[in-house]
Amino acid sequence: MKSIVIQILLLFVFTAVTAQETVTDQQWFMFRGHYASGYLDNANLCHTWNAGTGENIAWKTAIPGLGHSSPVIWEDNIYVTTAVSHNGNDDLKTGIYGSIEPVNDSSAHEWMLYCIDKTTGNINWKQTCHKGIPDQKRHPMSSHANCTPATNGKYVVAFFGSEGLYCFTNEGELVWKHDFGELKSAFFLAETAEWEFASSPLVHENVVIIQCDVLENSFLAAFDINTGKEIWKMQRDELPGWCTPNIYYDGANTRIAVNGYKHRGGYDFLTGEEVWKMEGGGDIPIPTPVVGNNTIFFNSAHGKVSPILAIQNNARGNMEMAEEGEYIKWGKLRGGSYMGTMLLYNGYLYNAAWNGKLTCYDAHSGDELYSEKVGDGNSYTASPVASDGVIFIADNDGKVYAVKAGPQFRLMEENILNGQIMSTPAISKNYLIIRTRNHLYGISKLKS
Repeated sequence: MKSIVIQILLLFVFTAVTAQETVTDQQWFMFRGHYASGYLDNANLCHTWNAGTGENIAWKTAIPGLGHSSPVIWEDNIYVTTAVSHNGNDDLKTGIYGSIEPVNDSSAHEWMLYCIDKTTGNINWKQTCHKGIPDQKRHPMSSHANCTPATNGKYVVAFFGSEGLYCFTNEGELVWKHDFGELKSAFFLAETAEWEFASSPLVHENVVIIQCDVLENSFLAAFDINTGKEIWKMQRDELPGWCTPNIYYDGANTRIAVNGYKHRGGYDFLTGEEVWKMEGGGDIPIPTPVVGNNTIFFNSAHGKVSPILAIQNNARGNMEMAEEGEYIKWGKLRGGSYMGTMLLYNGYLYNAAWNGKLTCYDAHSGDELYSEKVGDGNSYTASPVASDGVIFIADNDGKVYAVKAGPQFRLMEENILNGQIMSTPAISKNYLIIRTRNHLYGISKLKS
């Protein structure tokens, strides 16, 4: 009898966990969705729309200020952040250019978190997280709200770098906040080139993880999402970076993957202890690691090399950057993207460059299958996303391209939205959510 009761209890626990995992799998809960994977299948998206006629535009909602954070979605709630200048100084310069000087703006700002209904575009609530003059200047292509929020359905976390980390309930009530002081996000070779903070938080098993690679006192830290209590904090010998961390698994062990220049690698999720480390690569690291097939894929650019690296999930110790070796399945020392996070989808690895060139690799072997320019845009900072065999890539001028997924390049559609696109689109059931400079669009076959 006792054995039967235990079996029933185990079955109940397994069913509950499986149900929760199934729900989580369908949510776009952090930068680039489910653990930065960048895809959501069975979403029933449309591939064409017309902003002029309103075809397949379910709604359009104005978002004030300037923010490059991407939308995140849990069920019918969309979360997005922005920074509103009191004097309206939200100048933005897109394109590929070499200027490193920041925007000279000392106006007061409001850092805000919005919750928007997915089906109607109505604003459910908005909260001001902080008011004041920014501690850090921003790059002409940047904003003061670059970090994408993260949510577990009950809470939503918004990070604004020097302006703090905030946790709200899904109904908009502040639960806790942290002030880390000034987080100096600048080019390490020219410290006056302040470009603003951009590493987004992630939420895993009710723990908030943040990666803060800055000029002074870089660290990786974990906080209890319910209370804001610090669980652990590990100092990092690292130069400024703009990378978002990710989760991977080494057997039964949960790990945190971090990109970086002096210290890309893996940390233990429970303790924060370093598991492995590798130095070298692009010296302005921005892309997020992506995970799949017992592999962590890294890329970065700027400087002498721009690597793409496929690292085994059981990596240990100090590793040398190479094209292959112990724990390195395959690697390429040139070809990594400066801005874009890669897309691992159905066995292929897609790398989208700043100039719009999309390169497709066999994810297992690293063989290059094609490298083609997507559209006629001048610059692309949004990372690619995918659903049901279609990849969506946005350029800075407001064009969104639909590309057929697979080993041969085929451009399917070209769609135009009114406004510059700097952030990565989000995907939910029946909806493609795209943020332009001034608006959030709900693109769907369903009309609100």
